[in-house]
Amino acid sequence: MTQAETYNYKVVRQFAIMTIVWAIVGMAVGVYIAAELAWPALNFDLPWLTYSRLRPLHTNAVIFAFGGSALFATSYYVVQRTCHVRLYAERLASFTFWGWQAVIVLAAITLPLGITTTKEYAELEWPIDILITVVWLSYAVVFFGTLAKRRIRHIFVANWFFSAFILTVALLHVVNSAAVPVGFWKSYSLYAGVQDAMVQWWYGHNAVGFFLTAGFLGIMYYFVPKQANRPIYSYRLSIVHFWALVFTYIWAGPHHLHYTALPDWAQSLGMVMSLILLAPSWGGMINGIMTLSGAWEKLRTDPVLRFLIVSISFYGMSTFEGPMMSIKTVNALSHYTDWTIGHVHSGALGWVALISLGAMYYLIPRLFGRELYSLKLVEVHFWVATVGIVLYITAMWVSGVMQGLMWRAVNQDGTLTYSFVESVQAMHPFYVIRFLGGLAFLAGTVVMAYNLWKTVAGAKVVEAPIPVPVH
Repeated sequence: MTQAETYNYKVVRQFAIMTIVWAIVGMAVGVYIAAELAWPALNFDLPWLTYSRLRPLHTNAVIFAFGGSALFATSYYVVQRTCHVRLYAERLASFTFWGWQAVIVLAAITLPLGITTTKEYAELEWPIDILITVVWLSYAVVFFGTLAKRRIRHIFVANWFFSAFILTVALLHVVNSAAVPVGFWKSYSLYAGVQDAMVQWWYGHNAVGFFLTAGFLGIMYYFVPKQANRPIYSYRLSIVHFWALVFTYIWAGPHHLHYTALPDWAQSLGMVMSLILLAPSWGGMINGIMTLSGAWEKLRTDPVLRFLIVSISFYGMSTFEGPMMSIKTVNALSHYTDWTIGHVHSGALGWVALISLGAMYYLIPRLFGRELYSLKLVEVHFWVATVGIVLYITAMWVSGVMQGLMWRAVNQDGTLTYSFVESVQAMHPFYVIRFLGGLAFLAGTVVMAYNLWKTVAGAKVVEAPIPVPVH
């Protein structure tokens, strides 16, 4: 068998392994800062251990290191398998792996040192931003080059979602990160005031929309049918889902800026587009879950499939909650509270993390030609993680609604009923519960790492043959 007749699994393996490594690192930082909110003395009066410096490290590690590595691994795997060709420009593919890891390491060094642009999900300074751009353009060349040389005429729907994610994230990153450098590690945004806020949340919400939604829907549309051994419930619905989602999501960002200096029409447009977004989101959720139609009993016996299907349920829940929170009257209560944190993590832990980990359970044994070491440990991981998510998000929902109500409560003479410190004091027990929920989720991921380590230890790498085209 010649090299040209097999898929390139090397870069897929590299990204898959780093997905698990960065999951543990990113979640461990998250658990630590959750503990800091409950017990502030844990920063030990060290500037690089303060919540304000570790929090962006956590968000960058879980979104871009863990989530990003999962997307690289799955997209490189899926595009090869669905196109029946080897990856285009393999040296460039290898560069995307090492370049992405370099970005992550630089983030891990600079953010605790306080080197930051202060822009949400875009905190990294300009030299790192340039490296991100180079890596991302290389990623686009590899992915679209592979699509261009495909032997299958049809482009499978997962590749549409991966394509939209790659193109849109490139545009978002370049526009939002435009800055004027004033030193090697310091720059100022090209935008000012409310324009800066508008561009930032156009970027920030579409990082959710395209990085954390479109990319992971690509994972859903390939790995759920594969694990269930069933065709997608409705291929036509998947195409409608794609076009409706990519058109609508891009307009939703202003809902982060209700009751600010942003013009009222822009706030209202963000709200209306967010409400419309409910339809394609739920269409995708129904399509994913109904793929199990006629095979529901598999959920009882297949814990990997359970990861994938429960993640889609969380996707549905989060994409219902988001539009509801964008309604101005609801937002008046939820804005700046822990309710937002609960919403983010029902999406981040319930949707993004569960589907990524489910995909890794599918992928890693196949990349090493082994059966999973223990399905029982997958079962343990599933229940520990699910309990962790429920503890986390319910604690934040209750804490958030309580905060909103305490902040807006006024006495008959118009003075505030509660001081801000009283609201912080009331949140403490919920912060402890949130910490325990995060700890449970992290513990489940460590169990997974052990299970996969035992699966691949001593295994030889697999080289899968590419099917010969029939003319």
